[in-house]
Amino acid sequence: MKTLKCRDVGFDCNAEIKANSEQEVLAQAGKHAHDVHHVDVTPEMAEQIKTKIRDDGQR
Repeated sequence: MKTLKCRDVGFDCNAEIKANSEQEVLAQAGKHAHDVHHVDVTPEMAEQIKTKIRDDGQR
């Protein structure tokens, strides 16, 4: 399981995305960013976001 915390990518938001793969996390994060924060994730942003995705159990 992969996890991304919205706060870890710079938003003042407690959302946490969990999915089975990095690609699924990125897809959900893109939708969340658009719907909640009104931000469209660019390919460059996606590369930065990938560095913040963790396997469950990592801090």
